[in-house]
Amino acid sequence: MRIIFDTDIGTDVDDCLALALVLGSPEIRLEAVTCVYGDVVLRSRIVAQQLALHGTTGVPIALGARETLMRQRAIYWEGHEGVGLLHPDERPAGVVDEHAVDLIVRTVMAHPGEITILAIGPLTNIALALSREPRIAQAAAGFMLMGGVARGPATLSLPVAEHNIVCDPEAAAIVFASGAPIRLVPLDVTTRVSIRQADVARLRARHTPYHDAVAGQVERYPRFQRQGQTDLHDPLAAAALLRPDLLTFQPLYVQVETAGRLTGGMTVMRAPSQKHPASAEVALDVAVAEAEGWIIDRIAAPLGGGQ
Repeated sequence: MRIIFDTDIGTDVDDCLALALVLGSPEIRLEAVTCVYGDVVLRSRIVAQQLALHGTTGVPIALGARETLMRQRAIYWEGHEGVGLLHPDERPAGVVDEHAVDLIVRTVMAHPGEITILAIGPLTNIALALSREPRIAQAAAGFMLMGGVARGPATLSLPVAEHNIVCDPEAAAIVFASGAPIRLVPLDVTTRVSIRQADVARLRARHTPYHDAVAGQVERYPRFQRQGQTDLHDPLAAAALLRPDLLTFQPLYVQVETAGRLTGGMTVMRAPSQKHPASAEVALDVAVAEAEGWIIDRIAAPLGGGQ
């Protein structure tokens, strides 16, 4: 499977873990990593360092949109981006001059039906690519997104709007209206799968600088420090590329609220109809224990098992 990995990698360790899963999966060929939202230069340095520690070379890293689509929303930025991973003498390699949007369009159109886009951050790069070249909606093999929330009766405690969508609702609205083959992995299922202290111990037991670095990023994440575990949001979306059987997907009509006073960024989901055909397959259930085990196995895979 050939993928483009679109990410807002930073404080929340789930992007790092999703990249680790991809790198630990020999079935995946990582065509490129594209960075989105805020300080994309810093994000590119984090990606480059993780690839270097893994021993993966030749993967282009492209800088994408720093601002939101309409440039009317403040950029959310909080945490310790790169701390514990980047060093003053670090010299990142692989960052290309080509803009992420151009890279996405060029790569997908050059290989119709072959490139899957795994988008685990705000959807600004993807919306811009679809706007520039609408044909990528059908030329891509598929779009796997982490984001949104359905909030059924059992998940009313979840926020009305999920981070990746609320950061740029206008971009998300374009993506869901594009007609592209989308699979969406929302908070309803990602908040049910976790990485725990015993899993971090498995990473440490590999005794490599790479696994130690990934383990360190988990341990540094404030939620993990407070609770001894954290959700596997983005890794579950990455896992769904290879193990869709771990999740139960249902076709739904998905819209994004862009103007609501109380519901801005909400993913409004309903059963499809003739008037409103399905715009995404949405994961509504997950085999928790099996998914957690498979994800940790891939993240803790020995070096040489992936790219």
